[in-house]
Amino acid sequence: MDCIFCKLAHKEIPTEILYEDDYVVAFPDQNPQAPVHVLIIPKKHISSMNAVTVEDSEILMHVVMAAQKIAQDKGIAERGYRLVNNCGKEGGQTVGHLHFHLLGGRDMLWPAG
Repeated sequence: MDCIFCKLAHKEIPTEILYEDDYVVAFPDQNPQAPVHVLIIPKKHISSMNAVTVEDSEILMHVVMAAQKIAQDKGIAERGYRLVNNCGKEGGQTVGHLHFHLLGGRDMLWPAG
């Protein structure tokens, strides 16, 4: 499989790892949209939110726990942050591997886009 996020998750491509456990890995977004913009991805290849199964529920919990830890480490936990998943073309998904954007460090406006 030629998935850039799989390659990053399995350290075939170097990147700055901000968080890692058995299920997920997190690294800075290469095109940040906020002062803090981190991608949290499962190590298991899951193409999108639509492909998540009940068996993947533990992975999703690890995404949330990673987001909490990173927000704390980056000093944005108390002020607030956003955890976003884009699913499908109209949802803004550009990489075919489930991933979550952790954004913070500024006021987040709504609607987002």
